[in-house]
Amino acid sequence: MLSRSVTQTVGSGSPRSYAAAVAGLWIDLRATLSRLDAVAREPAALTDDDVTELRTLQYELHCASESVAGFTPPDDRDAEHAELADALAEARELTAEVADALERRASDAAALAWEWRGALFRVRFARVRLDRRRPVPVETPAPRVPIAQRPPVLAAGAVAFGSVLVLLAALLGLWLLVALTLAGTLAASVLLHP
Repeated sequence: MLSRSVTQTVGSGSPRSYAAAVAGLWIDLRATLSRLDAVAREPAALTDDDVTELRTLQYELHCASESVAGFTPPDDRDAEHAELADALAEARELTAEVADALERRASDAAALAWEWRGALFRVRFARVRLDRRRPVPVETPAPRVPIAQRPPVLAAGAVAFGSVLVLLAALLGLWLLVALTLAGTLAASVLLHP
């Protein structure tokens, strides 16, 4: 006897394995949905053979619904996954209702046609929503604090003052003062450069 329940799970919840599982499901389900769409266009023209086919297609929807129940979606796709599961279950149930109405030769099969077509559309729409890529949040860089810049006037003033001092020192013949003033002016212009 088994002590725990046995369930089918596909994938580890990673986006890549989940996307592959859903893609495989859609490959299997595409022909079923195409045939159901074709039958749903004219439910009044269905025969007993078509009712048998509807039962087969209903079973295909059931298998797809069971497969989706076994998938483990990524955390950010829970809502879309639940929507796909609900859409498949609704399409399966409405397909069963249409087949039952046709077996009873009831006129409500034609009345169910629009609701049935809507349920089939909902399956396709749920798939599109599931496949839609989510925008990746872009991290905005922290605003850069500008480095406090010295005004260019200060550098120009230091160079002008140094030039006047060099000129005066050269006129007075103080060559050591000229050399020191030139070195100081050059250093000040580099250090105060904006």
